[in-house]
Amino acid sequence: MLNDFKAFLLRGNVVDLAIAVVIGVAFGSVVTALVKDLLTPLIAAIFGSHDFGTLTFTIHKSTFLYGDFINFVISFITIAAVVFFFVVKPINALIARRTEPEVESTTRECPECLSSIPRAARRCAFCTAEVAPAA
Repeated sequence: MLNDFKAFLLRGNVVDLAIAVVIGVAFGSVVTALVKDLLTPLIAAIFGSHDFGTLTFTIHKSTFLYGDFINFVISFITIAAVVFFFVVKPINALIARRTEPEVESTTRECPECLSSIPRAARRCAFCTAEVAPAA
């Protein structure tokens, strides 16, 4: 039983997942600090206030604290934008560069029997039907 547990822990998926969680937490801290320390003061410089937590309204002695909701929405949108523009877009650009162009196939389908024949063939080897030359 101990050997099974050891094998489970040393499998690549578990170790990769653990590393991903640790890096994800660290990256989350970096993004949160970026938003809190750099972008929020920038928003405060533009709009005059960066804390909307005190905004409220009252209806029939019920107080609605909508300011915190606005803070969380702004924070979420800012974090999502940072992740998109500084992580997703660069990674997509790198992946697009790595993909190889599609190579043209050397075969085509016979229009009669749908078997695979060479592009230059004028007659199907399987059904002997004449086929038009490939364009």
